[in-house]
Formats: sequence, C-alpha cells, structure tokens
Amino acid sequence: MPMDIKMAWRNVWRNPRRTWLTISAIGFACTILIFMLSFQFGSYGTMINSSIKISTGHLQIQAKDYFEKRSMHLVVPEPGPVMTAISGIESVDAVTARARAFSLVSSEKRTYGAMVVGVDPEKEARVSTLDSLVREGEFLNPAAAGESPVIIGRLMAKNLQVGLGDELVILGQGRDGSVAATILKVCGIFESGMDEFDRRTLHIPLDTFQTVYSMRGAAHEIVVNVSGLDRVAQVKQAAAQKLGQLPGGENLTVLDWDELVPGLTQAIKLDLTIGIIFWFLLVLVVAFSILNTFLMAVLERTREFGVMMAIGTGPGRLAKIILYESGAMTVVGIALGIVLGCLVTSVFEIYGINLSGASEILSRYGISGRIHPRLSLVTALAGPLLVFGVTFVVSLYPAFKIKGLKPVEAMNHI
Repeated sequence: MPMDIKMAWRNVWRNPRRTWLTISAIGFACTILIFMLSFQFGSYGTMINSSIKISTGHLQIQAKDYFEKRSMHLVVPEPGPVMTAISGIESVDAVTARARAFSLVSSEKRTYGAMVVGVDPEKEARVSTLDSLVREGEFLNPAAAGESPVIIGRLMAKNLQVGLGDELVILGQGRDGSVAATILKVCGIFESGMDEFDRRTLHIPLDTFQTVYSMRGAAHEIVVNVSGLDRVAQVKQAAAQKLGQLPGGENLTVLDWDELVPGLTQAIKLDLTIGIIFWFLLVLVVAFSILNTFLMAVLERTREFGVMMAIGTGPGRLAKIILYESGAMTVVGIALGIVLGCLVTSVFEIYGINLSGASEILSRYGISGRIHPRLSLVTALAGPLLVFGVTFVVSLYPAFKIKGLKPVEAMNHI
C-alpha cells in the first residue's frame, strides 16, 4: 500500500468521533436514497399496472385517428383475424375486443352521460382486473346475456340511485346513425378506486353492444396484455408488422400504454422531478457535513502541514493526502449505506408498505393496500454514486486551500 494512502487512513482516525459522525451521515444519506428510489420505482410500477389492467391494457389496436376523435365510425371492422394474429406473438398473454359509445343512461330518478363499454366477459377477465373489482353482485355472465346485464361503478350507482336488479335505460347513436336504445339490468357494482372511472363507465356484453349500436361485428379496440412492461415495445413492433400483413391493416394503428394514458406518464415525471430535488437537497446537506469536516481538519493541522512543507513535502502531495482521506471516509460511508439500504429495502420489498389511507392522487390510479419497493442495480447504485460525486467535488476546496499555504505562516499558525 502506498505511503500516502497509509498516512491518509491514519489521519482519518485521529478524531474517531468526528469520523464516525461523517461516515454515519454519508451512510444515512445513501440508505435513504436507495430506499426512496426503490419505493418510487415500485410505486410507478404499481400505478402503471393498476391503471392499464383496469382499463387500457398494455397495447391497443385501433382505427387510425380513433384515439383523437372517438368517433363511432372509426372501427376495427373484423376483430377476429386481428386477435388471432396478435395472439401468436411471443410474450402476448391475452387479447380481447372492446367497443365504446358515449350515451345517456337513465334510472327512474336521474339521467347522466356515461361511457358504455362492450366487453367479452370471458376474455375480459384474462385482460383486466375488472371482474375482481365487483363488490356487489357478480361480473357479466355470458349465460345471462339474454337479460342484458350491466355492471356499473359505485359512484355511478350512487348518482343514479340504483342497486342490484334495478333497470337502466341507455339512449345513444348507433354506428349507422340509427337510435341505439335498450333496457339493462344491474347485475354488479364495481369499485376500482379511480373516481372518474367509477363515475362515468358501465360495461355490458360485447354482443349486446354490437346489436344495440348496430356495429355489424366491428369493435373499437383490440386490447393486448403482455408478460411484462419491459416487453411492450417489442410486442408493439411485432404487432405493427402483423397488421401490415392483414387486409385493411394499413388503416389500423398500435398504441402503447404511454400513449393511451398520457396523464399517468406526466404524474410519474412530476413525482420523479420532486424526488430528484429532494435527493439533491439531502446530498447537499451531506456535502456541507463533509466540507465542515475537512475544513476543520485543515485548520487543526495547519502547523503540521507547515512543518511537512518545510522539510520538502510538496503542497500537491498534501492535497492528494486530503483527497485520500475524504475518499476513504466517503467509501466507508457509502459501503455502509449500500448494505443498510439494500437490507431495509429488501424487507419492505417482501412485506410491502401499507397505504390503506392513500391520498387522493394515488387513489385516482387505483393504488391502495400495499406498495412493494423495487430494488435493482440502478436503485442500489444511483444514489451512492451521486453522493460520491458530490462529496469528491466538495473535498476539492480544502485540498486547494492547502496549496495556498506558506510554510513559515503555517508553522506560526495557532
């Protein structure tokens, strides 16, 4: 081991109490950064999965311009061949067709505007979590299709003042311009935690929708779920290629969850920005702690530095020793922080963090219950590397201060 490193390590422990306080500050900062970053990434995954598994899916195949215009006439004319082609793509877990129409929904006492969604009861249960969100009654039963069943959100049921077994009247416009009207019986009431979804959406069997709205077998969306978020881009590209091989495929487009739910991405970016600001503030506090430690070390050892310079030690070497000292404390603190941060995060990754009293912004995306932090190489190293970089930059000031010392003045320093 070089002599300079040995001297630096010895000097670090000249004042053990101050050294341990500095190491503890660095370790605490790294632990907090690892946990917070893992928690944020875990919450983002929960937000995305909760949102897409309730409504949008990972991918959707739609007619071009349908997402912007929401016109009844912009349809996937033959959903069957499209679904068959997409189902054959690797990493695709489930595929289903949906149709949508904005209509007036009336009970005996009230009338509201709502989005009527036609779903295939069997396939929908594989794509979304809608069936598990039913709190009263049951999910759409294919055997009961003759009774025109409908499930509605709890807030819609409250606004319309209806319950299980009550009838609703739907009035809208069909695909061919005709009047779309039917009577539905409430068979289930769901609660997703997303207020707008629970207030404005009701679901009926797809075959009932296609009959009432004169769809002639068409659908508005082909919803695709894949085995993981990291494979969405790959499946999207493969789906676009499959569409190019189908008749009429040039009139269809593939949208991923990021395009379908732009508000979700914006919420994640906002939260991440706030988190980054907090991280820098935390690291700044640690940086000032490091700066104070080494400024005190320089002041206390000014006479020592003067003597060393008088016997021929260059100021550059002294500055290097100071940098070695700061690096030693930083490395020990970071190592301690990484170990503690990974241990704490791993425990919460297994057991989760209870958010039963979730705030309104979280409940909008269906997040409730527990969130599990997601520990990864990025979350374990990003914060500590930031701490290392900032502390190294801060320690340059005391090192440069040594270069300005004059031996005679330094030896006379009290």
